[in-house]
Amino acid sequence: MKKVLAFDVDQTLNIAKTPIPPEIADLLTQCLDHFEICPISGQKYDQFLFQIVDQLKDATPEQLEHLHLFVAQGTQYYRYDASKKDWDQVYSYPLTDEQVAEITEAIETAAKELGYWEEDKLAEGDEIIENRLSQVTFSALGQKAGTEAKYAWDPDCKKREAIVKRAKELAPAYDYEIGGTTSINAITPGMNKVFGMTHLMEELKVEKEDILYFGDMTQPGGNDYPVVQMGIDTITVRSHEDTAYALRGILGLVK
Repeated sequence: MKKVLAFDVDQTLNIAKTPIPPEIADLLTQCLDHFEICPISGQKYDQFLFQIVDQLKDATPEQLEHLHLFVAQGTQYYRYDASKKDWDQVYSYPLTDEQVAEITEAIETAAKELGYWEEDKLAEGDEIIENRLSQVTFSALGQKAGTEAKYAWDPDCKKREAIVKRAKELAPAYDYEIGGTTSINAITPGMNKVFGMTHLMEELKVEKEDILYFGDMTQPGGNDYPVVQMGIDTITVRSHEDTAYALRGILGLVK
């Protein structure tokens, strides 16, 4: 029996950049009674709270102690303290200002050269490139763009593959991973989900065989692919509906 259920977020637990739906919230709350639950994503901490934690309205403080937030691909880790009813940061591995500047310049230059820099489509106060402390993330239409526009922008990942190729030429010291619907996550080598999952195992004192991982970008070049390469049992999903179906089956076995 698995001890840990780990999840990518966008397209796995929800529609990109939106709160997890009530069915997923209910299923995750039930799972907290049986497993350690570990979302791991390129999202920043505030987004984890908005998309996941705030939606678990029926979860008790004791249940939330079994929820582990592996932010920015697991380069930041937060866990819940029931006595304080608040989240503690366990660790963080931020980029330097120089690294952020190098990555930002490379991605912006690549996107502009290829005609994929669409600043005119941004909502007020939004941004295309975001410093998430331990990674830099390119979101072609910004964080506030509508779901329909995001799904339509790069459904086959070809635009982002071209940006990644050029950015890698401009700043070869970094790795670039495609995630979500319009995003590219730029990191220092090794600071991907292998880093996050390795620390997950260390923090929770579990082995690979104790973990079941859910993700939608498990193909080579996708930000879930490093988990597959680690040899962790993985379920590839295409939507939160797929995840819900699998979780209902899992709960049926443990109840």
